[in-house]
Amino acid sequence: MKSLSGLRVKIFADGANTGSMLELYAKPFIKGFTTNPTLMRKAGITDYRAFAREVLAEIRDKPICFEVLSDDFGEMERQALEIAGWADNVYVKIPITNTQRENCDALVKRLTDRRVKVNITAIMTLAQVRRVSAALNPATPSYVSVFAGRIADTGTDPVPLMRQAVEILKPNPQAELLWASPREIINIFQADAVGCPVITVTEDILKKLPLIGSDLADFSLDTVRMFVDDASGAGYSL
Repeated sequence: MKSLSGLRVKIFADGANTGSMLELYAKPFIKGFTTNPTLMRKAGITDYRAFAREVLAEIRDKPICFEVLSDDFGEMERQALEIAGWADNVYVKIPITNTQRENCDALVKRLTDRRVKVNITAIMTLAQVRRVSAALNPATPSYVSVFAGRIADTGTDPVPLMRQAVEILKPNPQAELLWASPREIINIFQADAVGCPVITVTEDILKKLPLIGSDLADFSLDTVRMFVDDASGAGYSL
């Protein structure tokens, strides 16, 4: 039977709703937080700095990842230095490339040489993992976010790739592989099985955590009851 208690993988909550983040902060199984401009826009965030200040005033002892907003590496660097200064538990999210397919390697090296903690995001190939691994300063903590869920969306099994990514990053223990964009609860257990240190999970998937370990026969019956109740509630007849 599967359970959360035996997992080694750290669960980070992915979202930009301040109330939800603070509620999840109180849960011991949530070890950190990630967000991005898309989630912030969806949550109606209009003032990035105000949002960050509000969250960081309460969450001080768990990692939080905030992303740069620019497509220009020089401006990314300026923003990264500002974001890194918001709090000691902040990791700065840097995209693996800009929209011109230019690699972030030189920027990552400059930032991590200055001891800026980073989260390299939107990675989807092992070649990208290798490049980032070479660019990171091994003395600076970092996350290497591979978007396993988006890889799966293409019809490709992400598990073998994630297993190889774990091996690539082993020489740098300060660089933790992060399983990003999961699509279902089973991804948490897949991440744990391949030795991935961190998985970031959205609120809609976190809501399914109580289902872990459910008796499948009982779950089947609950599903049948749902169909019957919905048919009755809708007033359907034949």
